[in-house]
Formats: sequence, C-alpha cells, structure tokens
Amino acid sequence: MKTFYLPLYHIVLYFCIIFSRKHAHSNRQEVFRMFENRVYNFSAGPSMLPLEVMEQAASEMTNYRGCGMSVMEMSHRSRDFESIIQTAEQDLRDLMHISDDYSILFLQGGGTLQFAMVPVNLLRNSFKADYVVTGTWAKKAAEEAEKFGDIRITASSESDGYTYIPDVTADDFRKDADYVHVTGNNTVFGARWTDYPDTGDIPLVCDLSSGILSEEIDVNRFGLIWAGAQKNIGPAGLVIVIIRKDLLGFAPQNTPTMMNYKIMADHGSLYNTPPTYGVYIAGLTFRHLKDNGGVPAMEALNKKKAALLYRCIDSSKLFTAPVRPRDRSLMSVVFKSPDPALDQLFVEQARARGLVNLAGHRIAGGMRASIYNAMPLDGVEALVRFIEEFDAVHAGGAHV
Repeated sequence: MKTFYLPLYHIVLYFCIIFSRKHAHSNRQEVFRMFENRVYNFSAGPSMLPLEVMEQAASEMTNYRGCGMSVMEMSHRSRDFESIIQTAEQDLRDLMHISDDYSILFLQGGGTLQFAMVPVNLLRNSFKADYVVTGTWAKKAAEEAEKFGDIRITASSESDGYTYIPDVTADDFRKDADYVHVTGNNTVFGARWTDYPDTGDIPLVCDLSSGILSEEIDVNRFGLIWAGAQKNIGPAGLVIVIIRKDLLGFAPQNTPTMMNYKIMADHGSLYNTPPTYGVYIAGLTFRHLKDNGGVPAMEALNKKKAALLYRCIDSSKLFTAPVRPRDRSLMSVVFKSPDPALDQLFVEQARARGLVNLAGHRIAGGMRASIYNAMPLDGVEALVRFIEEFDAVHAGGAHV
C-alpha cells in the first residue's frame, strides 16, 4: 500500500477535495488510510490522542454534522458551537462527578498562564500561599506566585532529584494561607501524588495537567483544579479550570480581564473567542471516554500498562527507575542506564522500531515513556519487548 507524506496544507486540501464528492463513505475510507503506519508516540506533550477521536474529527473536518462548515470556521456565538461547548462541559462533569458547586472554564494560555492566574485570583485575605514542590513545574509555579504574595515552600523533594512525594499533613501548612498548591504528576522525573494532602479548611489547588482523567479523584477535596489539555484531553493551547464557585470574585480590580476567573465563569467561557477547535476535540475525547467505561476503566488500563512497564524495568539488568515505588507515576515512566551513550542508542533504535519520543527531559536525561490515556496497551507491550531485547544485547557491556 502506498504511503503518503504530505505537507499540512496538502492534507487540508486533500480533505476538502475528497469530502466534496458524492460518495462520502468510500472517500472516508480513503482518508482513514492516512492513519495507517502510525508510530507509538511516547511524547510528554503534545501527546497521542485516541485514534477514534482523530478519525471522527477527520470525517467532520469540512462539514460538521451537516452544517456546511468546519468547526474551525464556526462562530463561537453560533448554536452549533454553543452545543459543542455545553456538551463538553456536561460530559466532563459526568466523567469526574463534578457538582454544580464548581464552575468549569475552557481557557487559553496553556498551563503556564495558570501559574499566575491562580495567585492573582486566590490570594485574597492574608496574601499567603503554601506550595509543595515535587518537580520542575511545581517549582516554576511557586516562583511565578512569588510575584504576587507571600509564598512558602512547605516541602520539597528537589534535593533528592524529585524521586519521591514528601509526607505532609494539615499541620504543616500555615493556618492563614489562602490556598495550598500541589502538582499532581511530575512529568520530568516521574513521581505522582497517590494520596493528596489534607489541608483542612484551606483550599487545595492542583495542577492536574498530566493526570486528569487517568484515575478517579474526589473533586470535592479541591478548591481548584487546572489542566493543560495537551496530554490527556486534546491539542495544545486549551486549559481547563475547575473552580469552586465560592472562590470566584476575589481578583483585584486591576486584574486584566482575561485573567479573571469570575468574568470567564460569568460568560460561560465565551467572554471572547475561546480555542474553539481545541474545545471540540476535548469534547470528542470526553465522549470517547464515556463510551469506553469512563475513568474507572481508564484507571484500570493505566495501572495495567504502568505495572507491565515498571516490572520490565525492575527486572532489567541495565535499566533502573529512580522514583520511590509507592510514588511512581502512572503516566510518566522515567528510567535510565548507567551510560548516557547507551541511553542515546536506546532512543535511536527505539525510534527505528516505531517507538518515538522516548528521550528524557533535557534536565533529567535517560528515557521517559509518557503512557497517557491514548497510549494503547499494545504500545506498552511493544516497548517492553524492545527493552528486553536491548537489555539482552547490551547489559553485559554497560559501564556500571
């Protein structure tokens, strides 16, 4: 079968031509051939999306459900898009059991903008906040927050390479703190919270970017959850904020309009033009999850994938996973050999096998397998086979 390698504008043109023909069904089959020969993409983000989601998006690319236009061309004030965003919100509520006590916002700016939006909106009484630093992004969030108030690092695992989650209790936090901030999953070094801290009456804020919808959580334990979409939900550029309604309305009067959660909530995320196509893809992903057993089924699959991969690494003679076992991430599996040259060879040979984007973060080195929701079990099994083969060939010659 012939494989097509086309620039993006040719692909869009290709969609336009074939979907304008009369025999739509046969032409969709022609388009879907373009999804063959796909690699297993272990990128930390942007990341894999469910193939079924992309196939549906491709089938609706130029004519969304008979409306005669693409979602990318659609007014965000139209009935069609209002239905898209409202359905996406309701499906997310259903998946995470989010009550009406919370607003759900579909915003722009990615996760990094939330480093500033959280303190701007939530520092309201003492202007104090406590942060637990468990990785690179947790540290960056704390550093950004320092521009707006009295920020204290309550606990940190930095001195040990972020290889564990610190043990903290409600007594460790300042009683007058306006909020406590944690980062659910450490994508760079591979540790995750398995039991979020009790903060008493202090609102708990969580960056859940790489863990959202991967396992069940009790949303009611949090004052605010935010997540960049590009790992488990959709394309880059969209961020989702889940905020308890009683925390809205405390931003200073001079807060830029686009950084004010209450304004965004009051307008249903439609104060300005949202990232419409990102919201659409997120909605397709939510529906796909609901149709396939929801978060409980995804959690079971994710635990199976992670256990398979960690078992392989732990039994290897060459590779080690540095994170304390009880804190190991379900999403970000970090491992390395004793020799950086072997790590580079591993990444190169894996790429040749269709296992791509396995190089570790430039800070951490080694390898990182991001096995988010869309990574099928087949992909993890293929990686395990390659690790075993590589280990058998190279373990004896490693510089330990």
